[in-house]
Amino acid sequence: MAFQRSRVRRTFAIAALVAVSAAAISVSGCASVNPFKRSAQSGTASGGSDTAIGVNAYLWRASLDTLAFMPLASADPYGGIIITDWYSDPAQPSERFKATVYILDTRLRADGLNVAVHRQAKSATGEWQDAATSANTSESIERAILVRARQMRINGR
Repeated sequence: MAFQRSRVRRTFAIAALVAVSAAAISVSGCASVNPFKRSAQSGTASGGSDTAIGVNAYLWRASLDTLAFMPLASADPYGGIIITDWYSDPAQPSERFKATVYILDTRLRADGLNVAVHRQAKSATGEWQDAATSANTSESIERAILVRARQMRINGR
């Protein structure tokens, strides 16, 4: 009986893993298919608003494109949060950065995006300590994301 239960649990776990993997693959998309874009029959209005993922698809993809050089720690397309892991520029190994992007709207708007950048610097003892970032850093990243999102919208991607 115990063998039967463990076999059923294992089968269920494998099925759940396959379902989660399939969902992750479909969300990641590919070059020829846009999983975020709905057809005209579904009632999605033009203007970049897409409720399939909970946030503006252009802002979402532009954020991922803009921060592609940083390792991704977490991404929630329904909540609109992208968190990167720490990134250290090879030219400046004594400092590292981490970014959090909040997409706040389903429309492509400048106030529908918020970026927080965290910086750490190595101390003399070799430990990472929080350090201040320039206010321009977050604004520059926000601007780059918005420019990329507008380019994607114009190009129809």
